[in-house]
Amino acid sequence: MSLSRKMLRDIKINKTQFIAIFLMAFIGIFAYSGIYAEYYGLEQTSNEFYSQTNLADGWVYNTDFDDSTIDKINDFTTDTDRQAVIQSVGDMENKPDIALHFIEKGTISKFYVTEGEDFNASDASGVWLDTRFAEARNLHVGDKIKFEFDNHTIRKEIKGLGYSPEYVFETSPSSLTPDFALMGFAYLSAKAYPEDIEYDTLLVKYNISDKQFQEKLDDSIDYLSFTKQRDHLSVSKFADEMAQHKMIGDVFPIVFILVTFLTLLTTMTRIVSHQRTQIGILKAVGFKDRTIILHYISYGFWPVIAGAVLGLITGPMIIPQMFYPTMKVSYSMPSWNPGFDMSFVYIAVSLVVLSVLVTYLSCRRISKENPANTMRSKAPDVSSNGILEKSRFWKHLNFNIRWNIRDAKSNKFRALMTIVGVMGCVALLVAAFGMNDSLNELKSWEYDDISHYESKLLLSNEANPLELYYILNETDGSFIMQQSIELKANDEEDTVTLLVTNNTDLISYTDSNRDSIEIGEGNVSISQKLADRFDLAVGDKVKWHIVGNDKWATSKIDQIHAEPISQGLIMSPDTLEDEGLNFTPTNILTKQKFGENFDSIKSTTTIDKMEESWDQMTSAVMMMVYVVTVVAGALAIIVLYNLGILSFTEMEREIATLKVLGFRTNVLRKLLLTQNVIFTSIGYVFGLPLGLYFMTLMMNAAGDSLYYIPSLTWGNILLTAVITFSISIGVNLMFSDKINDLNMVEALKDVE
Repeated sequence: MSLSRKMLRDIKINKTQFIAIFLMAFIGIFAYSGIYAEYYGLEQTSNEFYSQTNLADGWVYNTDFDDSTIDKINDFTTDTDRQAVIQSVGDMENKPDIALHFIEKGTISKFYVTEGEDFNASDASGVWLDTRFAEARNLHVGDKIKFEFDNHTIRKEIKGLGYSPEYVFETSPSSLTPDFALMGFAYLSAKAYPEDIEYDTLLVKYNISDKQFQEKLDDSIDYLSFTKQRDHLSVSKFADEMAQHKMIGDVFPIVFILVTFLTLLTTMTRIVSHQRTQIGILKAVGFKDRTIILHYISYGFWPVIAGAVLGLITGPMIIPQMFYPTMKVSYSMPSWNPGFDMSFVYIAVSLVVLSVLVTYLSCRRISKENPANTMRSKAPDVSSNGILEKSRFWKHLNFNIRWNIRDAKSNKFRALMTIVGVMGCVALLVAAFGMNDSLNELKSWEYDDISHYESKLLLSNEANPLELYYILNETDGSFIMQQSIELKANDEEDTVTLLVTNNTDLISYTDSNRDSIEIGEGNVSISQKLADRFDLAVGDKVKWHIVGNDKWATSKIDQIHAEPISQGLIMSPDTLEDEGLNFTPTNILTKQKFGENFDSIKSTTTIDKMEESWDQMTSAVMMMVYVVTVVAGALAIIVLYNLGILSFTEMEREIATLKVLGFRTNVLRKLLLTQNVIFTSIGYVFGLPLGLYFMTLMMNAAGDSLYYIPSLTWGNILLTAVITFSISIGVNLMFSDKINDLNMVEALKDVE
């Protein structure tokens, strides 16, 4: 009981250091468990959603699947492992795009009902509608709606609302983020199809590898294309998002946990050293070494376990709820719940156990001394002259520099801890500001350097050619064709974008340095990121086809361009027609603001709206940037404040001695400030490349669609320097004021 009271009294006397230990343990576990709870929540919720809906392992596309083709596929799947679907794009009132799925059985990639009846593949009168589309269009179960597609018109009753595992992420034809008022999906029975059924999509499940299945598929039938589950746009996009969040969760909690150990070791070493006499008295009155060691171990145990438990509880409660609102802008799932993993507990327990070990290392030496030696004050360490002190250069250094060099040699661990703490702060700030700079650079690159139009008009599938040319002339615009294509090269394949443009000044092509380039007539250009992924160079050949078209083309790569947002091929209409494909415009670009209503124009978007959609798309990443910035600032304040206390406490005797010798307060303040600035500068220099490495790791997890070149901008470097040195100098000046209040008699009598 007496030792417990002593512990509480010592913690109260050194409350600032122990509060710092508590906060760093708390923030480290809070950040780790919170970000990972968000990541595991996304992973566990999506996996559960995919499992409940029996998401397909693959999608086989063709213009028509006849009975003989399906029989061949049945040789390596079973009747329950495949499902035929007819997919079409329909129009409703006010021309939103509706992806219509006419389902044979409804057993694979099932519709997840949240309101109304379960999907019924035998019900030809009903339609099951995308719940987010229904909310945006104010549609409800029981409403009658009309679809127009492929020269057909059908009327159906909404029987249910819900979600689809194939539409967790949906691409928008007019913006980077989904506009659910203009796009959605619907599931219908195949019996509702107004013509003879000719299935164009086959959903399959299999128990072999993707490669083995595709090899068997290639040997069995002729088909248009095959998409593996991991390459499906919705699945891969959501997986990329989760990977980026996981990467951020991997990076910065480690810094806090490391600094927690360093701070704890330094604090406990100082406390044990200052309490040598008390420890000697405890030994003399009969306390065993084991009891004394356990007593001091409790100093590190209680603050760390309190911080770890609080972080473990609050992290999963708070951080996921910060990210889910921004995630819901782009992704659609029936539930968003934080996840849990036993690694949270393991990390927290490891932190506590290692903290106990660190505390033990700080007091085990003194426990071996006999009571008489322990009650004597420990003689200060004597610093021997090194090579620097023996050199002629040493004599040219002023007293300030020489004193700080010798002090650093005598207190190597404190110096190392300061440098490591500043490195962690700088690395996190550089990573956070670098991510912010990179996203802003991508936005500026796309909408300032590449896109020079004001409006982008999306053309209707049934557009009137005469009306289109009238609009083209009135707006002084230009036709472009944007289509999804499947590209194959070097045993790799992916769905990317094809851009076909006339010689227009409304779009500029750039290289990796953002310099403008020309793509020559007859040339095919591939984006730099795609070339890197597929290991392609100028002169190599690629195979590709437009999604929905069974004609494959083989093109030689003539140029490589850099595109920050959309990766794929660029060519002219003549080049496309040389490949045997027709130039079919999908958009009109114009420098004018277009607001007129034409039947041939499905929707209109402006550059301002595109920039807004970019901000929405990157909102989740920007939230990460804000969290990392705040956490890095907290790290800097906690570490430097704690180190300031430690440094001043350890140097009390030296400062008192210098005051007795006649050194003025301003000179002593300069001594402390010089040491602080030197250590901060070293940590800052080493923190810059570490921050660039962290930033590269986090941005590499952003997915395959974004292309960026990680770099340290002068703005990032200067802003990080201003924050780091401002905190460092501010904390130092705060403690240097204590020089005036220093009790020199008490500080000097320790070594009587």
